[in-house]
Amino acid sequence: MNKWITALTLSTMLSAGIAFAQDAKAPAAQPAPPPASAPAATAPAAAPNVESIDILKQNQAERTRDQPGNNAPTWRIVKEGTNNYSSLPGAEMGVLIQPKAQFLGQDRAVTAGEAWRQYRNGPLTSFGGWLLVLAIVVLAVIYFVKGQVKLKEGRTGRLIERFTSLERISHWTVAITFLTLALSGLILLFGKYILMPVFGHTLFSWLAYACKNIHNFVGPLFSLSLIVMFVIYVKDNFPQRGDGKWLARLGGMVGKEHVSAGRFNAGEKLWFWGGVVALGLIVSASGFVLNMLVPGILYTRGTMQIANIIHLIAAVLFVAMSFGHIYLGTIGMEGAYTAMRTGYVDDTWAREHHELWYQQVESGEIPRVRTQERPANVLPARPSKA
Repeated sequence: MNKWITALTLSTMLSAGIAFAQDAKAPAAQPAPPPASAPAATAPAAAPNVESIDILKQNQAERTRDQPGNNAPTWRIVKEGTNNYSSLPGAEMGVLIQPKAQFLGQDRAVTAGEAWRQYRNGPLTSFGGWLLVLAIVVLAVIYFVKGQVKLKEGRTGRLIERFTSLERISHWTVAITFLTLALSGLILLFGKYILMPVFGHTLFSWLAYACKNIHNFVGPLFSLSLIVMFVIYVKDNFPQRGDGKWLARLGGMVGKEHVSAGRFNAGEKLWFWGGVVALGLIVSASGFVLNMLVPGILYTRGTMQIANIIHLIAAVLFVAMSFGHIYLGTIGMEGAYTAMRTGYVDDTWAREHHELWYQQVESGEIPRVRTQERPANVLPARPSKA
């Protein structure tokens, strides 16, 4: 009898010790994560921790015996992010749920995946949305207060080629792909707050699915067109003398003195280097990671979450900057849209907005620029205010 009592006592103490170790989340009970340097395509399934599995089986067997249907011990290890056995090769195949970990300063009480979701749907979406709204409001105020930037003198009717056919094709390819990506991306980011209450869950799910596929397929074309555009336009976007003065006077908005500019003014150069080049490179690189098109990267959940955040921040800044470029290229400045649509500008427009470039054209320093008489699709010359 004493032997049976002793054995029962030891068994009880062992079970209590195991349960305490599980609840206390002892570091020794957690297996080491798989090495991050192993390639995704060749990473074998991690060997299961025999000791953890034995403890799991014992605890689960006891819980099933005492409380049938209660799988708490199993899910306790699942939520810890333990890399258990999986017949599928690859990184994190044996991890059902990301472990609880701090994500960008958030509480450890939630899993890393839930922390990322809260961060994306919380401050990123909120601040990003208000930034876009602020950009639209500022441009609306400028338009209703200052109005369209019109020519001070009448048109001469003599046209100067500002953009070649290749330059215009490159620009419109970037513009169309960018607008497609911007629209589909904004629907994916803000659609469930704005469109889903109106369309309903079913219709919005089809719209979101279509936007996702359009976004994924148009993205690489946008990146390729950016490279072509950079090669074509970079020669005219290097900083030059007078750009600092142009920025200080905001292109003539501050003060009454005329500000000269070359073929592209300092504002257009900031858009080229800050928007097209810098932000374009960031959204392209992060987009290729999200599409899993970059070789040699271990595509874990954490990698995709970080890439998503980088992509979202850069894309929102890119779209906000583009509002200013689109505004000035359409309703904000007289003759700007015609220049990119037809390739030609009037003598007066060139002299008033890009005086240094106009002088190079007149002196023959830029021989490739042609002039022609006013075509039928261009507005006739208006009388000079003088």
